[in-house]
Amino acid sequence: MTNNGPVPERGYILSPWELRWQGLDVDELQRTESTFALSNGHIGMRGTLEEAEPRGLPGTYLNGFYEEHGLPYAEAGYGYPEAGQTVVNVTDGKVIRLLVEDEPLDMRYGQATNHYRVLDFRSGTLRRETEWTSPTGRRVRVRTERLVSFTQRAVAAIRYEVEPLDGRIQLVAQSDLLTNEPIESESGDPRVAAALEAPLVGEYAKAEDFRAVLVHRTKRSGLRMAAAMDHQIEPCRGLRTHLECEEDLARLTIAVDVPMGSTLRFTKYLAYGWSAQRSIPALRAQVDAALAGALQTGWEGLLREQREFLDNFWASADVQLDGDPELQQAIRFALFHVLQAGARGESRAIPGKGLTGPGYDGHAFWDTETFVLQLLTYTLPDAARDALRWRHSTLDKAKERAAQLGLRGAAFPWRSINGAECSAYWPAGTAAFHVNADIADAVLRYLNATHDTEFERECGTELLTETARLWISLGHHDPHGGFRIDGVTGPDEYSAVVDNNVYTNLMAQRNLRGAADSCERQPDIAEALGVDHIEVAGWREAARKMRIPYDELLGVHPQSERFTEHAKWDFANTPPDRYPLLLNYPYFDLYRKQVVKQADLVLAMHLRGDAFSLEQKRRNFAYYEALTVRDSSLSAATQAVIAAECGHLELAYDYFAEAVLTDLHDLHHNVRNGLHMAALAGSWLAIVAGFGGMRDYDGELSFKPRLPPIPRRISFRMCFRGNQFSVEIQRDFARYWLTDGTPFTITHYDIPVTVSTEPVTMPIPPAEPQERPSQPAWRAPMRRAVRSEPVAPVESPSPAATAPPA
Repeated sequence: MTNNGPVPERGYILSPWELRWQGLDVDELQRTESTFALSNGHIGMRGTLEEAEPRGLPGTYLNGFYEEHGLPYAEAGYGYPEAGQTVVNVTDGKVIRLLVEDEPLDMRYGQATNHYRVLDFRSGTLRRETEWTSPTGRRVRVRTERLVSFTQRAVAAIRYEVEPLDGRIQLVAQSDLLTNEPIESESGDPRVAAALEAPLVGEYAKAEDFRAVLVHRTKRSGLRMAAAMDHQIEPCRGLRTHLECEEDLARLTIAVDVPMGSTLRFTKYLAYGWSAQRSIPALRAQVDAALAGALQTGWEGLLREQREFLDNFWASADVQLDGDPELQQAIRFALFHVLQAGARGESRAIPGKGLTGPGYDGHAFWDTETFVLQLLTYTLPDAARDALRWRHSTLDKAKERAAQLGLRGAAFPWRSINGAECSAYWPAGTAAFHVNADIADAVLRYLNATHDTEFERECGTELLTETARLWISLGHHDPHGGFRIDGVTGPDEYSAVVDNNVYTNLMAQRNLRGAADSCERQPDIAEALGVDHIEVAGWREAARKMRIPYDELLGVHPQSERFTEHAKWDFANTPPDRYPLLLNYPYFDLYRKQVVKQADLVLAMHLRGDAFSLEQKRRNFAYYEALTVRDSSLSAATQAVIAAECGHLELAYDYFAEAVLTDLHDLHHNVRNGLHMAALAGSWLAIVAGFGGMRDYDGELSFKPRLPPIPRRISFRMCFRGNQFSVEIQRDFARYWLTDGTPFTITHYDIPVTVSTEPVTMPIPPAEPQERPSQPAWRAPMRRAVRSEPVAPVESPSPAATAPPA
C-alpha cells in the first residue's frame, strides 16, 4: 500500500487512483456507504460493512425494481399522476458476520487498532482491512474485497479472509441472504414509508450444499426478483458447515479452529435477477446460470475481467489534472461512479442517484440525457445508446401521457422508474416539457458522435418524430408571425409555468430540425410513422419562427418572456441559513421574483451556444450570475462551462471544484441518500466543454481550450465515431493525437486540424481580460485553495493510456 501523504486519524486520503478512508467514524457511515457503493448499472450495493453492523443506511438495489404507492394530493385534478414508484431495498447478499471466540466482530466494541477501506478505480473493487481486538482480548486481521461485475451483469462477489494474530482461535462466519431487513424511512410521506415496510413477499426458498436461492415479489407493483448465493471455501482442517433457509433468510455457517499462521479464506458469489413477467422457475434458472458462470470464471478470473474492462474505459475516458491532487482524485471518482451507473443498465434507466442510495426514490430525470449521456456518448457510447433505448421502450407510456394532456406525440415524464410520470407536483413535473427536447438532444448528439444508423432506424427517428409532434401541438403560431410555446417550466424550478422559456424554445427548435433531418435520411421509417412532407415542412417552419425573447433595454435574453421585468429577490436581506430557498420561502414568492435555482438560460448557452454571439454570452452570464443561488447540484458545472467560455477562468475553476466535490464534501448535506450522478458527470463537462472548449454542433467537433490558473496541465481522452483520441492543454498550446482508430478532422479555434497518431500542436490565443462577475450575497463559490499533500506518481492503467509520443 503506497501512502500518498500524511495519514489522518480518519477521513479520505488523497490518492490519484483510489478513494481511501482511514479509521472508522460511525457518524459518517451513511455518507461513506454512498461513496463506497459498487454498481454495474444493473446491481447496486451500498458500501456497508460485511458484518452488517454498525451501519448507516444499508441498501442493495436492482435497476428498475420498485414498489408502487399512492401520490398525495390535497385536491386532485384531471391529468394528475395517480401512482408513485419507489426503489426497493432487495435481498442483501453482502452480509458476512464473524464471531471470534463467540464475540461478534462489531467495530463499536473491543478495539480496532487499524482499519481502512479503499475504492479502487482501476480494479473496480472495494477493499477493506481491519485489525481488531475483541473485548476478551483476542486479535484477528480481516481482509475483504468486493466487486459487482462489469462483464457478468448479474454477478457480485466477495472475498473474505480472517487471520489470527495471537495464536489458535475459533472462528465462526455466517454468510447470509437477508430480505426485508428493517430500515428507517426518511421520507416525509407516510405512503412511501408504508410501501417500503417489508415490501417483499416470499415465494420460494431452497438451500443445498453451499448454495441458496430466495425468490420474492412486491405487493403492489407485481415485480418478482431472485437472489442466490454460493461459496468456495479453501480447505481447512476441522471445517464444519451448516446451511439453513427460510422465507426471508438463507444462512451458511462456517466454523473452524484456525491456528496461528493460517487463514480462513472463502469467496461468496451472488447472483440477482428480476422480471415483471417471468415465472419463479425461470428466475431461479437465471440466477443459477449466473452463479455457474461466476464459479467457472472464479474469483481471480472475475478480477481480471474487471481490470480489463476498466483499462479499456480509462483508455477512452481518463482525465489528468496536474497541480491539484484533491481534484485529480475527485474527477476520477466522478468518472468511476458515472461508469458504474450506466455501464450495464442496458434496458433500464440511469437514476439520478445511480444505484448508490434511495434518494429521489430511485427515479430517473432529464439529468440523465443532459449531463450523464454527454459523458457516456464521448467515453462509453454503447452505454449511452442503451440508456436511449430505455427511453424508446417507454414511448407508449409517453404517448398515453400526451394524449391524456390533449397533446400529440409523446410527453416524457419529469421523474420515473418505469416510464410513467411520478411527480405529484405538476408545475415542476408535467409542465417541464423540456424533458422531451433533452431526450431529442441526447439522441442527436449520439447520432452525430457515432453515425449509428442502426440505432437511428430502430429508435432514433421515432424518438425524434414523437417529441417533435409534441412541440407542434403544445406551441402555436401567433398573429405576429412567431411560434410560441407557452405555459411551461424550464430547468430553473424557481420559475414555473412561463411563456417562451428560452431554453425550452431553443432546444425544441433543435428537436424539430433534427426530426425533419432524420425523417429525410430514413424515408421508409418516416412513412411507417405516418410522417409526410407536409408534417416535415411544418416542423421546419415552426423551428424557423421560434420565439426567442430578447430584452433590448438591458441587452440580455430574459430567461422567459418578461422575466427581466419581475422584481428582483432581496438577496441582501436573505440570511445564509435560509438557503436552499425552497425549504424556507413559498414557491409563490419565488415564482414572482428574479431568482434562479439552477442554470437555465446559461444552460441554453452551452447546449445551444450556436444561437448566441460571444458578446451576448458574456452579458447574459454576468446578468444571471447575480441571480443564481445554486440550490441545485446541477448548476455549478454548467456555470463552470460558460464562465470558461466567457473568459472567467478562475471562476470556472471554482465552479468545477464545487461540482466535482459535491459528494466528497457533502456540499448539499444529503449524500447519505446517494451520489449526484449529474453533478459528477457535469464535473467532466467542466473539464472537457469548459477548459477544453469542446462543442459538437451538428456533428462538427470543435475545441477552444484554455488552461485555468491552478493546474499546470490538463489532458483528457474521448471517443468520436469509433476513434479514441487525447487532448492536452498547457498555458500557450494544445496538443491533439489519436490513440486508436483512423484520422479524422476537428477544429481548433475555427482552424481545421487532422487528428492522427502524430501529435498536432496548436497555439492558444491570449485571453481577453474580463471583470469577474458577482453572485448573490453568500452564494459565491468558494475560492479554490490547493491542498499541498504530495501525491506519488502512478503509472497509467494501460498501454493505450500513455502520454503522447515524443
